[in-house]
Amino acid sequence: MKTNFEKLRIYKLAEDLADLIWNVVVHWDRFAKETVGRQIVHVADSVGANIAEGTGRGSFQDNKRFAKMARGSLNETQHFLRRAFRRNLLTATDVKKLKPLVDNLAPQLNSYINSIGAAAGTD
Repeated sequence: MKTNFEKLRIYKLAEDLADLIWNVVVHWDRFAKETVGRQIVHVADSVGANIAEGTGRGSFQDNKRFAKMARGSLNETQHFLRRAFRRNLLTATDVKKLKPLVDNLAPQLNSYINSIGAAAGTD
């Protein structure tokens, strides 16, 4: 049985991004994994975790607050992806896979945030 958050397109995109990042980082050397790798996996996982937590909080205000934290985690993920790229940890193939996910997830997350409570007339 799926819970509410598992049905959200935005949650599925966050999972896809986190899984792809994991699959890239596991191939890095020990130093890279223990520094930027650990951070990027943590913040990428946090995007979906915050979406999930927000949906279980019971109020539109809490859901929106956690969705905004997810957006912050996505921004942090983008920061660490930039660091990894500048440090030659990402291949061109990695970037080609990751960039569309991030580019798609960011505006959809903003739309999701704006939609929370809108149908009920609360903001």
